[in-house]
Amino acid sequence: MVRQANYLPKRMTRFTEQRRRAALQVVTVVLIIIVGCEPQAPETKPLLEGKELLTVDFQDGRTLRYKFTSSRDASIDWDPTKKSSQSRKDPTSQYTESLEMVVAYTPIEVDPYGLTTIKATCESAKVRRSKGAQKDAVETLPGKTFTFTVGPTGRIEDYSRLEELMMETGENAFRPNARRGRVKEPDMIGDFAASQWFLWDSVSSVENASEGVSVGQSWKSKLSVPGPMVMKKARNVTYTLAEIRQTEKGRLAVISSTYSKADSVPDRWPPLPYSGRFQMSGTFGFLSSYNIIELQGQGEELFNIDAGRIEQYNQQYKAVFSASIPMGIDASPQIIINQNLKMQILE
Repeated sequence: MVRQANYLPKRMTRFTEQRRRAALQVVTVVLIIIVGCEPQAPETKPLLEGKELLTVDFQDGRTLRYKFTSSRDASIDWDPTKKSSQSRKDPTSQYTESLEMVVAYTPIEVDPYGLTTIKATCESAKVRRSKGAQKDAVETLPGKTFTFTVGPTGRIEDYSRLEELMMETGENAFRPNARRGRVKEPDMIGDFAASQWFLWDSVSSVENASEGVSVGQSWKSKLSVPGPMVMKKARNVTYTLAEIRQTEKGRLAVISSTYSKADSVPDRWPPLPYSGRFQMSGTFGFLSSYNIIELQGQGEELFNIDAGRIEQYNQQYKAVFSASIPMGIDASPQIIINQNLKMQILE
């Protein structure tokens, strides 16, 4: 049974009460001057029964720390037309990599009904991969900071500092010796962008957020598809408020999600962190023209309604890409990626 949700976070409740009192004073003065009537409280429009407000809540000076993990297994099928799976068993066609990162978020200017400025600090970042021992560009992030502005619904309004940091990190992905041209080493900058750019996507993408969300209600959005290739791809996501759990730390909105192939990428998305002409090293250095053939997956997120914060999420999907080999080679390999993206708050 879902509790009636005429709920606002404490900070928002205080703010609303102040505005209500101010409005009431104005109305009282006007009524007394004009018609001498007794003061009357203005009508309010509460949430409908069974609705919940999913809004992010920030407190001055209170830092929230999150651990992000992105891991994937990739394999290349050099001849997908064959019925045999021997090509998938070829050890040279297997590739794994993972990123574990901790980021701290500190509000430096809080506006409950406007834009709140957040300072994000990368505390740690470690990459592991099955091939190549060179330091990943993402591992230069610890100690780096960026600021961004976000509204009560979790919609980030200003990504400029994050974009600058991505481009700066992208430069670290290239080999220092460019006498034979620019060569880019494998990196997981796209995974870093996916964790930061879409942190509050589940609540910020709710249509008519001020009306609240009820259990069973669904809404749509798009999320990025990070990978070992240089590409900019998206996946469709359908969020559903599955249930509301009562816990000692507050009510948790359980938001389930399903994923499918998206045909387009929104304009207001993270840019590729590289520019100019370059060659990519490793297995994916001679493949190009990546297109998603199929993508399926699901996930779950826990959002603390009373605290106004995300507690954790887990996203899993399998994607199959087509690719081509330049220089007139007659082959159409397929890349199969099993991806897992996780986030958890650190108390």
